Amino acid sequence: MNRIYIKDLKKHIDSEVVLAGWVNVRRDHGKLIFIDLRDKSGIVQMVALPNHESAHKIANTVRNEWVLEISGLVNKRPEKMVNKDQENGDIEIEIKEIKILNEAETPAFEINSDGKDINEEIRMKYRYLDLRRDRMQKNIRNRHNVIKSIRDFFDKEGFIEIETPILTKSTPEGARDFVVPSRTQNGKFYALPQAPQQYKQLLMASGMEKYFQIARCMRDEDSRGDRQPEFTQMDLEMSFVEKKDVMNINEKALIEVIQKNYPKKKIQEIPFPRLTYKEAMEKYKKDSPDLRKNADDSNLLAFCWIIDFPFFEKDEKSKKWTFTHNPFSAPKNEFYDDLMNKKNIGEILTDQYDIVLNGNEIGGGSIRNHRPEALRKVFEIMGHKEEDIEKNFGHMMRTFSSGTPPHGGIAWGIDRLMMLLQNELSIREVIAFPKTGDGRDLLMDSPAEISKTQLDELGIEIKKTRTKNAN
Repeated sequence: MNRIYIKDLKKHIDSEVVLAGWVNVRRDHGKLIFIDLRDKSGIVQMVALPNHESAHKIANTVRNEWVLEISGLVNKRPEKMVNKDQENGDIEIEIKEIKILNEAETPAFEINSDGKDINEEIRMKYRYLDLRRDRMQKNIRNRHNVIKSIRDFFDKEGFIEIETPILTKSTPEGARDFVVPSRTQNGKFYALPQAPQQYKQLLMASGMEKYFQIARCMRDEDSRGDRQPEFTQMDLEMSFVEKKDVMNINEKALIEVIQKNYPKKKIQEIPFPRLTYKEAMEKYKKDSPDLRKNADDSNLLAFCWIIDFPFFEKDEKSKKWTFTHNPFSAPKNEFYDDLMNKKNIGEILTDQYDIVLNGNEIGGGSIRNHRPEALRKVFEIMGHKEEDIEKNFGHMMRTFSSGTPPHGGIAWGIDRLMMLLQNELSIREVIAFPKTGDGRDLLMDSPAEISKTQLDELGIEIKKTRTKNAN
């Protein structure tokens, strides 16, 4: 007999079925032993009766979180025994046979609760248990549904998904890189991508025209609250477009994904309002304003676009010019001459756009510089020497000199978007295996030391230093 899922039991009333899953709760009422069995699709109450002697004997031994295979009869409950507040409260499984597939030690914490009262580091250490709880199952399964909807939408719109390298080159374009030593090229290092920014622009130069990717990104940043050293983006780039084209298709995508997967949620205003950076700062004192008319409504979604960002700002430490978002953005057309002449630098605006949801930036992008001379001016304004520009970005300069079309794109923060859609307070609640604020994986106990043999193969010697995180 083939196993069926608990969600399908009502199709099998008065039939014998095989189920498999975890013991959610076991209750011993003497002659009657009740077991609530849980699988990925739901929970159902089962009862072991004395007349099924072998099954009753085994039911007397099982405990919570044991893994069982159960053969039994699907019975409708008598009307007076129906529990309308309980999932599958109108049926019950009469157990005929039990196979113990795996026993379980007493769990480190309660799994039947929402887990919010449990120390987060303990939950992360035993994440394989934490993920069994209903709230976490819904978070991760809904994340899958959203990502599938994103893929379906952009496929329908003529985009192709292309994976870009994880091992790449370290370039000075934002946060600190994670670096990976090369064993075969001794003394040289790869970097893990902070984003697929350069590769997606290279794809536009390659004639792909419409690219997207569900991309893993890594940034070696200091502890910053609700940030992760590795995170997931919906990354997108389009050729032969203007700012409005990128914004419009992403707005359409967000609306469709939410209406399909969260029909109870209401988008406050369509089309999304558009504010300039200047307007947002003057009115709300921040560039990610919360425009909800009722912030207590957990199903209200207030999107807005923020546009016309300053291209450059002064670095507080060095007092040199740096970019506000990334160096590959293009200036607005009316500021192109100022960029090329390196004048009025603080006044130059860029075709950058951020998408904000309920006061949280969930994505950002821009129309890119596709002319090598314009990109070179950006690096010159930032104080890069000619030899450094060639060393770090020569491949981009050569690419843009090969006939690269105008292009632009965006990236959504999938983790932050899912946090808001699931009404969670932390992105760690919508990531299967998150890290702590200081970048530790408590489940795998990483980062960890590696053997001297591995270090010798890489030609690396560890120099012990005392860091600010050291005891």
